[in-house]
Amino acid sequence: MSHGDLPMTVPAAPFTPAPMPERVTIYEVGPRDGLQNESAVVPVAVKAEMITRLLDAGLPVIEATSFVHPKWVPQLADAAELMGLLVDRIGDAARRMPVLVPNEKGLDRALDLGLEHVAVFGSATETFAQKNLNRSYDEQFAMFEPTVRRARDAGMDVRGYLSMCFGDPWEGAVPVEQVVRAGVRLLEMGAGQLSLGDTIGVATAGHVQAMVAAFAEAGVGVDRLAMHFHDTYGQALANTHAALQVGVTTFDASAGGLGGCPYAKSATGNLATEDLVWMLRGLGVETGVDLDAVVDTTVFMADALGKSPASAVARALAGA
Repeated sequence: MSHGDLPMTVPAAPFTPAPMPERVTIYEVGPRDGLQNESAVVPVAVKAEMITRLLDAGLPVIEATSFVHPKWVPQLADAAELMGLLVDRIGDAARRMPVLVPNEKGLDRALDLGLEHVAVFGSATETFAQKNLNRSYDEQFAMFEPTVRRARDAGMDVRGYLSMCFGDPWEGAVPVEQVVRAGVRLLEMGAGQLSLGDTIGVATAGHVQAMVAAFAEAGVGVDRLAMHFHDTYGQALANTHAALQVGVTTFDASAGGLGGCPYAKSATGNLATEDLVWMLRGLGVETGVDLDAVVDTTVFMADALGKSPASAVARALAGA
């Protein structure tokens, strides 16, 4: 099904816009979600330098890598080497960086390194669960349950990602109630935070607010939610603003807008960290992030990847 077949309207959200939050948490996903979609394998030293620069730029959370089988994501086959290098370089700050673990084997690798924060990555749809995890919709939860339980028993923070929340390239429009059911399952399993992914970038502002309203009706407050927008239709910042209006304060972003999804070819880059910081600064919302340092990191990575910066703010500020 093409993106054009997705519905453009959704039920109105029963929310009165809230005042802008004083502060927002930017959850940096570039080193993992960004680099996993690059055709070339980035040297581990370059990845470590990217992460160190982002940390110095004030990003409060940086998702470093994924302990997935190298057959599926060869770009992240150096996960253990990278985390060992970072632990040697910056110590506990590296141990606190989230890593994606698809199953118990991935969790074992994270535990061996003394890491403190992991994430699991589920799907709101049957087709993407099959393509991304080689599991059915229900089987994915059966795989996550012991992973999340063991991580929590070990004192780890656990995040749950949910992809295809606003549309699926194979199934088309995804009912809001279907997304809520899947998200609640991850939260009840033990995830502390749920990141709602617009994997193919088809969300609109009204749809975002309706989604937050539906989770609220299910008893899930905005303090448990994060938003993960892709910019396929140029709507990522508008969707972020809509989410801010209904109280969401955690947003995933990727320096330089790097990213996509290796199992959904229509997924374009993530919301760029520097574009997000620029907008939030204009709204008077604090992030603690040094915009110039993020742009410098974006330029550094663009040079390493042999391409021009993709984000609008990086091109404007760096003269690229």
